[in-house]
Amino acid sequence: METETMKSEVTKAQKKIKITGSEAVIHCLLAEGVKTVYGYPGGAIMPIYDELFKFQDKLHHVLTRHEQGAVHAAQGFARVSGKVGVAFATSGPGATNLVTGLADAQIDSNPVVCITGQVASHLLGSDAFQETDIVGISTPITKWNYQITDANEIPAILAKAFYIARTGRPGPVLIDITKDAQFQQFEFEYKKCTDIRSYKPVPDIDITKVEAAAQLINAAKKPMIVFGQGILLGNAEEELKTFIEKSGIPAAWTVLGLSALDSDHPLNVGMVGMHGNYAPNLLTNECDVLIALGMRFDDRVTGDLSRYAKQAKVIHFEIDPSEIDKNVKAAVPVLGNVKETLQQMMPLIEEKTYPEWFGEFKRLYDIEFEKVIQPELEPTKEGLTMAEVINQINKESNNEAIVVSDVGQHQMFTCRYAKFKNSKSNVTSGGLGTMGFALPASMGAAMGAPNRPVVAIAGDGGYQMTIQELGTIYQTQIPVKIVVLNNEFLGMVRQWQQLFFDKRYASTEMINPDFVKIAEGYHIPAKKVTKREELADAIHEMMTTEGAYFLEVVVEKEDNVFPMIPTGSSVSECRLS
Repeated sequence: METETMKSEVTKAQKKIKITGSEAVIHCLLAEGVKTVYGYPGGAIMPIYDELFKFQDKLHHVLTRHEQGAVHAAQGFARVSGKVGVAFATSGPGATNLVTGLADAQIDSNPVVCITGQVASHLLGSDAFQETDIVGISTPITKWNYQITDANEIPAILAKAFYIARTGRPGPVLIDITKDAQFQQFEFEYKKCTDIRSYKPVPDIDITKVEAAAQLINAAKKPMIVFGQGILLGNAEEELKTFIEKSGIPAAWTVLGLSALDSDHPLNVGMVGMHGNYAPNLLTNECDVLIALGMRFDDRVTGDLSRYAKQAKVIHFEIDPSEIDKNVKAAVPVLGNVKETLQQMMPLIEEKTYPEWFGEFKRLYDIEFEKVIQPELEPTKEGLTMAEVINQINKESNNEAIVVSDVGQHQMFTCRYAKFKNSKSNVTSGGLGTMGFALPASMGAAMGAPNRPVVAIAGDGGYQMTIQELGTIYQTQIPVKIVVLNNEFLGMVRQWQQLFFDKRYASTEMINPDFVKIAEGYHIPAKKVTKREELADAIHEMMTTEGAYFLEVVVEKEDNVFPMIPTGSSVSECRLS
């Protein structure tokens, strides 16, 4: 529901008034309902920041310590709120510092609008101070981008930017605005974009494909569902649950699909992929019908494509036509928003159970539990395991926290052992695998879901890539709980070196600073845990302390995450050790 402030801004924006381009940018954001912007000022975007200062009672700006932090924070905000995240940066190095976040948002379908300042239009192409062709650089890693050199274009282009970012398969948009366009005055009028010629964000649903999918599902003897982030992006969590419960089909998830279904749902059979659960990986190559819901058959999910689910008829529910048959050939492609296509299919699905087939999942889970899960959760070794730390956070938060993980071993341990009751609770860098993602993304997540606890989980390597964002957390008073699982290694690289490079640990051992002192330097309460008997009390203290908190947990140096599908192997070759 629109607030009175938003209504007044929309009304104002719809009237023709003469203002500068920089003020127009602010009016456009307010008309789109934006309340928070992450960014870092500089010369080429200073006029916009000057106007932002005048509107600070309506538009909150979060000063990050690096532009990469700004775009990751916008991603975290978008992931948990379902709204468009917004980031500002200046030209040149400010703009290029957004590149990693833009690429991350593109491959993970995060709706983000980044606005960059640019040198004056008469200096374009002259190698002026802090001039960089950010439009050219970002073209492959954005859903759309555009350079504005005339203020008259600002309203229509920004309206288009928000529409493209949030519709269909979401993604990042970058708008570059020259400094003279920011100063230029013009007659301002804003109209929200609702349609773009030649851009069709959601394909029409072909009911014959829906019917064909239902027929295959009803005839299946060993069906299996794999759902991805498309469920979350399409707000199709209830439809997924209804479909699973009516059909009785075991359902596995991708890394980005995690939290779309309650972790404790009886038909939730775990994660697929390189470090996924044993049962869904192996049984992918035994099912007769594989139902893919809002996922793209990433290589980390499929392993060797030439040996992936060759025995199965694949039904692919997907909003992006370019994903159909890109990696895995679909017997029945069902295009459209997965929420709508599942709704149309539901009346056609028969109520069934598959006790023998489901028993296979249970049998393989028991093997994994005995050989991998139980030793991780109830270790006999002296050192702490990452799994038991995650499990203790589950207990303390009652499975209700938003967990933002970085990239590496701790990420896979988090995805394997974190439990969720609520949707949009797992935030991580999936396709790009960006170290340094967790800390800034957790800031955005905490602001996008202010009434929920947010826990950032990072390794000692990735944490130090964006550690400066502790300053943002302190200045903005963002109540993020930060956990660093410290094994003094780049753990995932070290695991590969151990398994595939004869333990040649080339450039992976870390000599780390005193993390507790650094956190305390930013006035954030902090503690270090080295013993198992300290863990429960430390996590309780962290979760019950008001505001931000930092916890370092020293874990086993050479713990490995299993199961594992080695690169180039089939999902059937999933290793337990």
